[in-house]
Amino acid sequence: MLKNMDVKIIPLLISLALLVIFVSPLTMGVIFNIGNAVGIFVSGTMSLIFLFWKPFTELIKRLWENSVGKIFLSIFSVIIALCVILAIVISIFMIKASDDPPPDENHTVVVLGCKVNNDRPSIMLGRRLDCAYRYLSEHDSVKVVVSGGQGNDEAISEAQCMRDYLVEMGISSERIFMEDRSTSTEENLKFSQEIISREGLPEKITLVTDAFHQCRAEMLAKNIGIDPYNISGYTSWYIVPTYWVREWFGIAYYAVFGSK
Repeated sequence: MLKNMDVKIIPLLISLALLVIFVSPLTMGVIFNIGNAVGIFVSGTMSLIFLFWKPFTELIKRLWENSVGKIFLSIFSVIIALCVILAIVISIFMIKASDDPPPDENHTVVVLGCKVNNDRPSIMLGRRLDCAYRYLSEHDSVKVVVSGGQGNDEAISEAQCMRDYLVEMGISSERIFMEDRSTSTEENLKFSQEIISREGLPEKITLVTDAFHQCRAEMLAKNIGIDPYNISGYTSWYIVPTYWVREWFGIAYYAVFGSK
């Protein structure tokens, strides 16, 4: 039966599965962004190609038969190949940056902010806080800066929400310092660094955020003189592709243009 199966069925099913993976987070409260936009476009396009394989291959043959079409296909192929190579290279750096725990307790943990729902952490923020809680519980002398301002759609600042959550979990309030002015990752880092300096906390910093976010956060940190360690919170598998692709663009943009 497998021998008689159309070989295009497998890539078609893979493309359709990817399409579902990129669409499904939109039904679970994830805001539409460049990650799922590109994912939906690419997986949707690939699905259509494999679904209409014969007309597609005939079109490619017709284009290749004339010089203009040949040039177009060659340039397009090179662009696609370069994009794939760039995505692979960036992904390698993202994986490398996803886990780099500190060797000792002479450092300050900084938890990067994320969305707050009413006065409670979103799922993603909750996972970051659970990661921070586990680490702080195992290292009693380490202090933490919770960093994040208040958005227009948030009842309290992200920092206040994070502080309340950690205190509820049993972390002493004396170990927690709030940075509640920031509106971006770059400001998270700058303002947290100011608090660390003002309060005389250890200058070495360990960032807590999602694994996919660590690479760009590390780039931003190094730009202001911080060479951070990091520990990553768990991210639900179904939203990893969306945010992973979004980070490709964020990292590439920052590498070319730097900070705003």
